[in-house]
Amino acid sequence: MVKGRFLGACLLLLAAALADGEGEEGKRGVPLLDAGRLEKFMDELPDMPVLRGYGVAEGGNLVAGELAVGMYDTMWKFHRDLPATRVFAYGASRETATVPGPTIVAMKGVPTRVTWTNHLPPHHILPWDRSLAAARVGNAAGIPTVAHLHGGVQQSTSDGHSMAWFTSGFATTGPHFSSPAYEYPNQQLPGNLWYHDHAMGLTRVNILAGLLGAYRVADPAAEAPLGLPSGAEFDRNLVLFDRDFRSDGALFMNATGNNPDVHPQWQPEYFGTAVIANGKAWPFLRVRRRRYRFRILNASNARFFRLSLSGGLRFVHVGSDSVYLARPVPTEGFLLAPSEIADVVVDFAGSKHDAVTLRSDAPAPYPGDPGEKADTVAVMKFVVGSKLEHDPSTVPATLMPRYPKPDTREAVVTRHIAMYEYTKNGTDEPTHLYLNGAAYTDPVTETPREGTSELWEVINLTDDNHPLHVHLAVFAVLKQRSLRRVDEFRDCMRGGASGGAGGRNDALACGMRRHLAGGRRHVVPRQERGWKNVFKVRPSTVATLLVRFKPLEESSATASGKSGRFPFDVTAGPGYVYHCHVSIKQKTIAQFIKLCQTVFM
Repeated sequence: MVKGRFLGACLLLLAAALADGEGEEGKRGVPLLDAGRLEKFMDELPDMPVLRGYGVAEGGNLVAGELAVGMYDTMWKFHRDLPATRVFAYGASRETATVPGPTIVAMKGVPTRVTWTNHLPPHHILPWDRSLAAARVGNAAGIPTVAHLHGGVQQSTSDGHSMAWFTSGFATTGPHFSSPAYEYPNQQLPGNLWYHDHAMGLTRVNILAGLLGAYRVADPAAEAPLGLPSGAEFDRNLVLFDRDFRSDGALFMNATGNNPDVHPQWQPEYFGTAVIANGKAWPFLRVRRRRYRFRILNASNARFFRLSLSGGLRFVHVGSDSVYLARPVPTEGFLLAPSEIADVVVDFAGSKHDAVTLRSDAPAPYPGDPGEKADTVAVMKFVVGSKLEHDPSTVPATLMPRYPKPDTREAVVTRHIAMYEYTKNGTDEPTHLYLNGAAYTDPVTETPREGTSELWEVINLTDDNHPLHVHLAVFAVLKQRSLRRVDEFRDCMRGGASGGAGGRNDALACGMRRHLAGGRRHVVPRQERGWKNVFKVRPSTVATLLVRFKPLEESSATASGKSGRFPFDVTAGPGYVYHCHVSIKQKTIAQFIKLCQTVFM
């Protein structure tokens, strides 16, 4: 008998602009800031506050941590020469709230219990289009929020389902809300996670307002022997995103539609002109001539970063997303998608200069037009000390080899997950995207079983690079291939050139194998060949993923007494989702994140 199943149905997580007088309405006369006129490298890179996600009992034993983390309306200084900015921020109190929020450090196998509280005002500071389906009840005031721990392995009641939202004082709540108290078991291998708002229809604006933060799962017994750079000075989270401002410091998000025939407010994806690192625009960091570890998160809504270092310095990758690599991978540069995490070591001992710039040359939007060359932009500067000093850290030849290797023989089924856009009749402006041509309320299509693995052929029939994220599960990217005669294949899948929901949506019947024959094979970067929870699916390609619906480490499941099963009941609602992590799509006028609901049964 089949014990566990996923139920999958596609959901539109709309995130667009406001029409009812909130946010930008009061700022029409305040000019936009030319961020390029702000002097770079004026502010020192801050360390975000640290919240310990565990307790220490008498005798030194670790016990579950109890945290209260609120969402606050406060002010934040993004640059020395910019007036303070009104933001929404996570913190233990309004006085200590920061953008990004505090870094939560948890211990493997020790639960972290977080009570999330909403202290936000009745109206948003950014535009929000209430004409779209979203997390709301009628025209009730209040800002819906719900926190999702990205990369976390937790029961779905603590996963931050987009319809488990609540407003200040719990005046209104979503249909899947049960409690603001979440439990994160941390029964997963050590790695890097992050938390962010996930409310239906507001993910875009709530993250833009500042609701995001880093989270680590540590395992000293496994990590200390590696000898990687450690301690607060040499092991740092680096959270990157982009923002636009008005001259008075206010956050700016354009709410004027680029095609009024489609909608007066809908805009393509958000790109800010100021690059922010740990809450400061183009900061600097003083470093010694030794190794540093940087856990780099791209928390942008839509901007990709293709990072490199000046002066010929290289990165050595030790982890990707929430998982260590088996062996380190050196690179001169790498591409980081929204929501993706790169765990790297940089050795400043080899620098021939007293300053090193972290920079990006990724087009925005990404990948841009064929042949387009993007400008190189600075992200931050490292000011390198003059003295070469003793460095006890190292990067070992082997990191975490005990992870299971991807084995396609474990796959019990192959699924085809197709993404395509639908346009308004008579225009080339997309108005919505579906996965597999289905809406959220349509019948279930994905039904994985707990304790198994599946092959997913993810078909991207759009012009955008889509960072696909799967909740609860991890996956290995096996290959990625370009489709030939993609228009012909897309028309078959959508049910005709004009598109429309309810198309054929049968990859095999539409000749996917034939369209892949002779197509280019794209190399999966070495640093992305481990287990991941985000992968960049190129336009007009098919990415083959081995998706694992069981823990990476068998010992993580022993508490449940079930080999190959999670240490909690995955059959309990409201369920899990998978989606693209760019909240607004290039040339996509309806601004949303695509989600497919997945519920174990």
